[in-house]
Amino acid sequence: MQSILIHLTYFPNIAHFVAIANAKDVMFEVDDNFLKQTYRNRTYIYGANGKLALNIPVIHTQKNRQKYRDVKIFNETKWQDLHWKSLLSAYRTSPFFEFYEDELHPLFNLKTDYILDYNLKCFEVICDCLQLDLQTSKSEVYQKTIENTSDFRYLVNAKKEQPQAFDSYTQVFSDKHGFIPNLSILDLLFNEGPNALNYLESQTITPQ
Repeated sequence: MQSILIHLTYFPNIAHFVAIANAKDVMFEVDDNFLKQTYRNRTYIYGANGKLALNIPVIHTQKNRQKYRDVKIFNETKWQDLHWKSLLSAYRTSPFFEFYEDELHPLFNLKTDYILDYNLKCFEVICDCLQLDLQTSKSEVYQKTIENTSDFRYLVNAKKEQPQAFDSYTQVFSDKHGFIPNLSILDLLFNEGPNALNYLESQTITPQ
């Protein structure tokens, strides 16, 4: 796979990272309108009771349309503390949590105004953890159709998610609730560790 266009999401899920890990160049779509019910400000992890959503609160303007690049985080709540505590309770016993804890924990003390900037910082740290070296750029204008680039923007929609046939791997609570596919990249990282990149590169996904 050569060049792809994809959304920058909050700790992207497996589908996003399969597309990214198998691409030569990655362009992030940042100039489209911000929509609710998407992975832009949401990720899913595997908690003791099953699938758990972590949401970043955002400030919605009175205007109907707001560009993704302009959306601000509502930092009046202690959402980062809550997310970190959720990760601790979900993954403290996973094989590789301690291996990555020191790299990831500072992200939950980082104060950022814009969600796009925060997602980018999280993405960069995850790429360091994966030892994934990428050529990335950001879109400058919104285009409905694109040429010479594989379009993976459809993956951002959390409500209309299309099932992907990814291989299973061992998860902390799989004996309770079975394998839950397409969770946050954090789930794969904490469970598979240095093997996570090999896993991503061995999976396939098709553009829209």
